[in-house]
Amino acid sequence: MTSTSRILSPKSLYFVVFISGMTSLGLEMAASRLLGNVFGSSNLVWASIIGLILIYLTVGYFVGGRLADRHPEPALFCKILIFAGFSGVIIPVIAQPILRFAADAFDLLNLGVLAGSFVSVMVLMLLPMILLGTASPFAIRLSMDDTASAGQVSGKIYAISTLGSFIGTFLPSLILIPLIGTYRTFVLFGTILIAIALFFLLKLQGWRRSWLFLAIFVVSSVLLIVGPLGRIKQSAGQVFEGESAYNYIQVLQQDGYYMLRLNEGQGVHSVYKADQDNFFGPWEQFLVGPFFNDPPFAVQEVKSIGIVGLAAGTTARAATHVFGDIPIDGWEIDPQIINVGQKYFAMNEPNLHVYAQDGRWGLEKSSRKYSLIAIDAYRPPYIPPHLTTVEFFRIVYDHLDENGSVVINVGRSLNDRRLIDDMTATIKQVFPSVYVMDLPDTFNSMIFATRKPTRKSNLLQNFIQLSQQPETSSLLLETMQISIANLQEVPDTGTVYTDDLAPIEWVTNTMVLNFILSDDVSTLQE
Repeated sequence: MTSTSRILSPKSLYFVVFISGMTSLGLEMAASRLLGNVFGSSNLVWASIIGLILIYLTVGYFVGGRLADRHPEPALFCKILIFAGFSGVIIPVIAQPILRFAADAFDLLNLGVLAGSFVSVMVLMLLPMILLGTASPFAIRLSMDDTASAGQVSGKIYAISTLGSFIGTFLPSLILIPLIGTYRTFVLFGTILIAIALFFLLKLQGWRRSWLFLAIFVVSSVLLIVGPLGRIKQSAGQVFEGESAYNYIQVLQQDGYYMLRLNEGQGVHSVYKADQDNFFGPWEQFLVGPFFNDPPFAVQEVKSIGIVGLAAGTTARAATHVFGDIPIDGWEIDPQIINVGQKYFAMNEPNLHVYAQDGRWGLEKSSRKYSLIAIDAYRPPYIPPHLTTVEFFRIVYDHLDENGSVVINVGRSLNDRRLIDDMTATIKQVFPSVYVMDLPDTFNSMIFATRKPTRKSNLLQNFIQLSQQPETSSLLLETMQISIANLQEVPDTGTVYTDDLAPIEWVTNTMVLNFILSDDVSTLQE
């Protein structure tokens, strides 16, 4: 052990290793959001990020071990970490214009540009992760006073690094990204690492020999203070964008319509226009569910509604318009989306009770029995597996009144109906009557199920009866007409999902990939 290495005490080394471990996972989590804002946060995107970063770290372990054996110098160790921190700092600076370009390409489904942009951003992660990977083997080499304690020292350093990684896993998603954004989260982690490594470097060699690294710290600090230049995306009509612990959230205003988009922006999750009630989308189709009951079924028999996947409240607003001020419980896991709904989408109905909770947990804990439960939390490839199983639909069944119904918005492609097949097969395990309707000119299908046995013809009979009553909402009649005209044959086959085995990702991932590689993309672009 060299004399200079004694200046960096074991406690100092442990502290630096802790910070480097925290930084490595902090940058990884921030990278998932940086890419997720444009490419989405599906398990395919996550697997790509995690897999490549693990490869980068593996290279860093080899490089760090060899470098430490040849040059076991504490000053070099500190310099490597400063460069690691700074290369992390500049990732969002360089990536910002690339991702804006990719966001425009995503709107046009330009797959070549999208792939190139994704690879470009992942290449930016290469240098900081390799340099961070050198930290643990380098610290082990600097800590070696006696080879007899090599195992104990190595174990302690890897344990401390892993503890730092644990902290770095939760800080970005739970605190930093919702508080200061993805850009500043990157810069903050990098700047903290630079500051710690610079502190020890100054102790080792003084400020005169460290002016370049002082300049790096100043530049990083300025980037942290200044923040991102411009918006994350620059979509036409954008009136709001923000980042929560769960999503990148975007609100667009076009021709008087407010539209909620999340993450990569493929799909409108809520829509609002002050003087309009029917948007001819899936939101209104939920209201049809109760009218599969035996006729005559009156509007007044719908006493309460539960909505799993409330988003910004389009379905709740339509339900209030049709059924009046009946109690509506809505579960939306993202509190920031709730805030956006209240600000931009008039989600302020006094009869709507909003809960920032996971939908399954909230519904299970609810003491209310509902006439209708709407499930609008499916959008390939983002489908929570725990909302697709027999056990979940038993919870739904138990929270319906005797004439209750459940309606689920399910995605499909033009040539792939496996998700509908599997969902109907699963729901049939619990509900006696199930119906399917394809929403015209969309990739949405609605699955209706009733708590007691019913018939498809009931819907038409109830429509005839309601159309003869002047007080019946035109919104309800228009929506029922669409459902009646587009009812499909209920599939006979499909995989039954359980809490133990719900291979939803296999279906959604292949559905998306097949769609991208098929002619459906060109059809959609036209």
